[in-house]
Amino acid sequence: MVFLLAALMRNTSIQNVFLVIASLVFYAYGEPVYVLLMIGTSLFVYVCGRIVGAASGTSKKVVCVVSVVACLGSLGLFKYADWVIGMLNELSCEAFSISEPNFALPIGISFYTFQALSYIVDVYRGDVPPQRNIIRVLLYISFFPQLIAGPIIRYHDVDEQLRSRTMTIAGVQAGLKRFIVGLFKKLMVADVMAKCVDAVFSANLDAINAPLAWLGAFAYLLQIYFDFSAYSDMAIGMARMFGFSYKENFNYPYISTSIREFWRRWHISLSTWLREYLYIPLGGNRRGRLRTVGNKAFVFVCCGLWHGAAWTFVVWGLIHGFFLLLEEYLPIKRLPKPIGWVYAMLVVMLAFVIFRADSIDQGMLLIGKMFAVWAPWTTDGWLIWCAQMTPLFVVSAIGGAVFAFPILPMLKARIAKMPLASQKKFDLAGSVLCIAMLAVCVLSLAGGAYSPFIYFRF
Repeated sequence: MVFLLAALMRNTSIQNVFLVIASLVFYAYGEPVYVLLMIGTSLFVYVCGRIVGAASGTSKKVVCVVSVVACLGSLGLFKYADWVIGMLNELSCEAFSISEPNFALPIGISFYTFQALSYIVDVYRGDVPPQRNIIRVLLYISFFPQLIAGPIIRYHDVDEQLRSRTMTIAGVQAGLKRFIVGLFKKLMVADVMAKCVDAVFSANLDAINAPLAWLGAFAYLLQIYFDFSAYSDMAIGMARMFGFSYKENFNYPYISTSIREFWRRWHISLSTWLREYLYIPLGGNRRGRLRTVGNKAFVFVCCGLWHGAAWTFVVWGLIHGFFLLLEEYLPIKRLPKPIGWVYAMLVVMLAFVIFRADSIDQGMLLIGKMFAVWAPWTTDGWLIWCAQMTPLFVVSAIGGAVFAFPILPMLKARIAKMPLASQKKFDLAGSVLCIAMLAVCVLSLAGGAYSPFIYFRF
């Protein structure tokens, strides 16, 4: 309905107002109170952007710093206050106790806060002029396709699109196909893997042996990629239908032969944001090796904390930071590609075990189980294995593993070299396949339970 109404609006300004209203209604449906926080954040950065744009020298820098601190303070209050207070209470040895505020975490706050920061910093740097139209700032921060779980859109990438864009038939077709592919990835791969992951990670550790531990780790490797990339596909597809063009958020990360390459392919919008707005301002690699090590370690601690208030996320970030630094000093690039791929995927998989675990202890014990080849099967272990190894799981796992590699881009490249008549036939076949995928998704949704995206909680 929103799309059809927006398509009738030829004037971009009018369409912007309509999309803002639709986005706020969408967010208020799930967060009726915290929609005010998002609106307040948008208004705050709009005002600060105007002030930064008009100021100069020290006053300009002060306003920018104050606005950044305020946005991060809001994020910290809702996302990290309970965690920090809990640690302080533990350290105090009951000498005193601070009551935890127990704020509910606003959906998507990590994503829209980083977008708000992008706007302020871009204006401060002079990359874009301060926006005088408040509706455009509201739409940039609240646009519903990518509001909940990204990708994180940098303001300078969409400034012109907020001013003027066109909804085209080709864009609608491409966006709709992309949305259907994302929905299929979520329902038929990620959600199928999720059942196995939940069973393994919630099981008694005494029942877990090496095959079960590897099964759980492999299933989560597929689940988190197909779950998050599915949401990105759906967000990019919907945005394309409305005339927006967003940059890709994933580029087949599981073909990486190093951790450095992995972060060029995984959650590209976050890694790019951290590089542009944190790593480079800290000095990047321009101030000597020691400073570079410290900068990278700090960035990956922040990367881990961005995902949630738990030590598991911090350790996950530090693991990636450590191996990135290791690759600075060891000739990883010179390894044969198959060996480099095994190395990179092993690091990524083991780090994801920590990421998924309820605690560092559980994560380390599960990793230990993965390499405890002498551990025997137990009755409970066999029951878990048999319950998970269904035909649907096997097909989804094989399909997920295959299409985690760039099969489709290779196929599209071959088709592009064919005669125009053949290309049209393949395009028609792709459209028919999308319709079939949509039908399967509708049937799955009709008979399945609600399964939120993993990154909704971040």
